[in-house]
Amino acid sequence: MGGFAVAQCHLTSPFISSNSQISLSPSSFSIPRHSYGIRRRVICSIAEGTPALVSSSGSSDEMPILDCVVVGAGVSGLCIAQALSTKYRNTNLMVTEARERVGGNITTVEKDGYLWEEGPNSFQPSDPILTMVVDSGLKDDLVLGDPTAPRFVFWEGKLRPVPASPTDLPFFDLMSLPGKIRAGFGAIGLRAPPPGYEESVEEFVRRNLGDEVFERLIEPFCSGVYAGDPSKLSMKAAFGKVWQLEKNGGSIIGGTFKAIQEKSRNPKAPRDPRLPKPKGQTVGSFRKGLMMLPNAISKSLGDKVKLSWKLESISLLRNEGYSLTYATPDGTVSLRSKTVVLTIPSYTAGTILQPLSAVAADELSKFYYPPVAAVTISYPKEAIRDDRLVDGELKGFGQLHPRSQGVETLGTIYSSALFPNRAPPGRVLLLNYIGGATNTGITSKTESQLVETVDRDLRKMLIKPNASDPFILGVRLWPRAIPQFTIGHLDVLASARAALNNSGFKGLFLGGNYAAGVALGRCVEGAYEMAAEVTEFLSQNVYR
Repeated sequence: MGGFAVAQCHLTSPFISSNSQISLSPSSFSIPRHSYGIRRRVICSIAEGTPALVSSSGSSDEMPILDCVVVGAGVSGLCIAQALSTKYRNTNLMVTEARERVGGNITTVEKDGYLWEEGPNSFQPSDPILTMVVDSGLKDDLVLGDPTAPRFVFWEGKLRPVPASPTDLPFFDLMSLPGKIRAGFGAIGLRAPPPGYEESVEEFVRRNLGDEVFERLIEPFCSGVYAGDPSKLSMKAAFGKVWQLEKNGGSIIGGTFKAIQEKSRNPKAPRDPRLPKPKGQTVGSFRKGLMMLPNAISKSLGDKVKLSWKLESISLLRNEGYSLTYATPDGTVSLRSKTVVLTIPSYTAGTILQPLSAVAADELSKFYYPPVAAVTISYPKEAIRDDRLVDGELKGFGQLHPRSQGVETLGTIYSSALFPNRAPPGRVLLLNYIGGATNTGITSKTESQLVETVDRDLRKMLIKPNASDPFILGVRLWPRAIPQFTIGHLDVLASARAALNNSGFKGLFLGGNYAAGVALGRCVEGAYEMAAEVTEFLSQNVYR
């Protein structure tokens, strides 16, 4: 689930990133129908952020050309545009979105005294995302979870705390003593060597850290982050930083020490003094939910964001750059741009790119997005089992459920405990995720059946068996939720990019969560990387 659990066993929500399931709101300008006619073709371009409308009788070659068009106004697309604007001072751009609102999978709902998320739930407050927060004017709206709040895994009929760091491992009962010893020996390199082929997450973890770490920590973690099957997910693609540790240092611990030494030899630039300083390992959101971020960026970009613009085709211009043709509420519109960044889902990008490169389109069609449902329900505080309360309150980030434990729900986030003002007094708000690559049958279930399944699971571990029925707030089924970073993912992505480049489509970039990573924070980091790549291309290939 694009990030139900993020690194260091943080619990956050799925879809930490897919960027296109939902979208945007009416276009910021319109063409009077009495002047142009409902079906009259128009051509639009922007110079220094000012829209210019030209009728079909005008020549598109005479129009100013944009530096960049970003297709898709999910978190990836908006953050790319924001990074170009704020970090690189390039405002000669446009963001287009086929749907009627910004935000992609980010879906914040407020109703009846509750505030909940139906897509991504939170993010790790890394410096890149904090920079985006500050540049978007949301520093005062940032809320952070309690870094000491426990996370739990359901194992052998009990919710067991997850160690917050490797040094805590000896003091937790989630693993047996032999399992802990096996993990320790493996981490320092006393284990089988790498096999010489691309390993799955399951193969890598069992080889390095043993069966218990995989079955009790990593398997539910994969279900949380990707809603994925760890026997098929690629360790290199899905958890590249850990994979790189072994590659660089001969073992996980060896790689960690080597990374520390590298940092001491090459210290980072001074940290931006504007950025907040989170305490400990935590997750973040905003006072009125995650939707505040895309809304704030969209407001900052102003009329550079166009909603309900459906991209119909891309073509290469005779001299340089691209022509993009859109169906809009006001007719057909064409844009000219030196670069294009596609942040739409891979399957949508493949359809658009088919006329340009059948090879690239075929490669992009190979990425799999399994279904996931977000089920948001509430119980009275009295419904929580007594042994789950601390000082009369439910505390913690949430819980994950290994597939082997007879529980269908992937995991549960304690929304009302994680961030303030998420539920009325005396109520507990729980966000549950169900489905994924190992349970695609959820698409055939009704909303009431999904709620019944989640409620039944919760009564095994968190809710009293005789508690009243939950108050149902929302059931959101995402038929294509999170791209799976399976074995060969990076090779397929590289092949798609190479096919475009080799066919002469330079300056046409593939972005979004299937390229950068599924976690919301990773999408923002990838946005800064993409903005740098676009800027470098413009400086070397256009302005020379």
